[in-house]
Amino acid sequence: MGESSKRRFLSGLVPNLVLAVFSITCIFPAIWLFYSSLKGKAEFYANPISLPHSPNFQQYMAILTKSKILLWMGNTIRNSVLSLAIILILGFIIGYFLSRFRFKGKNALYNYYLLGMLVPIHALMVPMYVLFTKSGMGDQWYTLILPYAAFGLPIAIFLVESYVRSIPIEVEEAANIDGCSFHRTLFSIVLPMCQPILVTVGIIQFFIVWNEFTFALILISKETLMTVPVGITLFKGQFVTDYPKMMASMLIAIFPAMALYFAFSKQIIKGMVAGSVKG
Repeated sequence: MGESSKRRFLSGLVPNLVLAVFSITCIFPAIWLFYSSLKGKAEFYANPISLPHSPNFQQYMAILTKSKILLWMGNTIRNSVLSLAIILILGFIIGYFLSRFRFKGKNALYNYYLLGMLVPIHALMVPMYVLFTKSGMGDQWYTLILPYAAFGLPIAIFLVESYVRSIPIEVEEAANIDGCSFHRTLFSIVLPMCQPILVTVGIIQFFIVWNEFTFALILISKETLMTVPVGITLFKGQFVTDYPKMMASMLIAIFPAMALYFAFSKQIIKGMVAGSVKG
């Protein structure tokens, strides 16, 4: 090995080692979660870090057959899909109008929406609980969709408004000259051009809604309406916690999100890149 090659090898060794250690710290919790879910409770408490002596899937069978995790997953999917539909449709329309039209109070309206990104969720826990309880909207199938959509709209409007400004207005003027109506221009021409930023918004909001815990905890008390993050806490007892069962339920809970990510990984990366450049 020449002197220059040796110098290049040593200069690249430290960054690669740092990246390797960082990668291990990111991946190890998921690996530990998986092999710990294959242990019994006694074996886990004896040594939480060791590999299982006789791996088995009893925890998974028990969760799928004796708990309501499939019902909780159904509730989570329903809340995610409906709130995402509201966020994307309203975010696109409001973002477009704020970007293209000038009217009195536009800046005040825009700042009002942006203010929603600055308000911490925990500051609204008590008012939201009182509001939903007194109005009778708590413990309903649609209860969580409302706050999810309300808190997801500001970032959607902000990103769409910025992205639409980067689209040349001449495209819409050409469509207008060709006799295209406003609605057709909006939904047949502008909407497809906004697909990258809408994908970005959809990805961000899906993972936020899928993992949301605070509102699901304070606004829902019926076990049949719980979402996955709150339902998993039921495996925790007052004196003893069945950690292997909790870990198995966590893996089941994150499986749909992981499957979605790997199925649409190319579109997700394209959307994130487009959003970072133009958003």
